[in-house]
Amino acid sequence: MIDINKQNELINAAMKVRENAYAPYSNFQVAAALLCADGEIVSGINMESSSYGLSVCAERNTIATAVAKGKRDFIAMAIVSRNGVTPCGACRQVLFDICGDIDIILGDEKGNIQDTTTMKVLLPKAFSRKDLG
Repeated sequence: MIDINKQNELINAAMKVRENAYAPYSNFQVAAALLCADGEIVSGINMESSSYGLSVCAERNTIATAVAKGKRDFIAMAIVSRNGVTPCGACRQVLFDICGDIDIILGDEKGNIQDTTTMKVLLPKAFSRKDLG
């Protein structure tokens, strides 16, 4: 697990963009900050659609932004939401596919760390590219 100073840096990066989350239907604002292996931190927010199914979570938006910047190696992600909830199932799969077994830091709406874990804990026996043969 990354040290507490880096955890707090990631939580703070997510907190800075959380207010930009586009969540007019659920009012459930989520932000994520992804620590890349080169030290860069990439942040993102959730974005809802009136059709709900087309909404995109902060975790997947953040990963897509990092990949669009050419990033491929990741160390940790902080996710900030009301009560510090864990990523949904779709985000867990994408996180594991793209980032592997990275550290996950969960923060609440005040920026307090609620939990720290890893992707292997959140998605045990994960399906990945190795299963595609």
